[in-house]
Amino acid sequence: MTMIAEPGLGATDIELVKAAAAGDSAAFERLYEQHHRRVFSLCLRMLGNATLAEDLTQEVFLQVFRKLGSFRGDSAFTTWLHRLTVNQVLMHFRKRGVKLEQTSEEGDFANVIETPLQSTRRISMVDKLALEDAITQLPPGYRTVFVLHDIEGYEHEEISGLLDVSIGTSKSQLHKARMRLRELLAKK
Repeated sequence: MTMIAEPGLGATDIELVKAAAAGDSAAFERLYEQHHRRVFSLCLRMLGNATLAEDLTQEVFLQVFRKLGSFRGDSAFTTWLHRLTVNQVLMHFRKRGVKLEQTSEEGDFANVIETPLQSTRRISMVDKLALEDAITQLPPGYRTVFVLHDIEGYEHEEISGLLDVSIGTSKSQLHKARMRLRELLAKK
């Protein structure tokens, strides 16, 4: 069993993963400390509910603990953790029977106008809070696609594979989410 004398002091994620997979609980604790806020934030953006996000953050780290041995290091640990988190949230939606709204291929909007919502770095704190509130008011399907595409940077092809929907459905959901956000923000 490889032990890191002082976990996290100069240790890389890969070193911590190897040590935790070998049974070093301090290394796993350090991984949790370094990454739990990122996981919680992603869960919160996708779910729109802080209590559920806390619960799913714990479930994600249970999965991390179980699957650490399967992490091959082909990608960054954060990439692997991000994918695991997204999958856990999507499994939550499937278990709860939350379905994405299905639309036909005719709903495919090829010329989607980019909105100011994508440059959230330049908006005030009040606007950020209003935007976060509006995102939580989106229907689950719209919110999931919006977060995956506009916030997390997934492409429609990736979203299609993750959610098991057509690319056209992903584009349509995103368009509808943006339109709904405009309506909600105009009321504020």
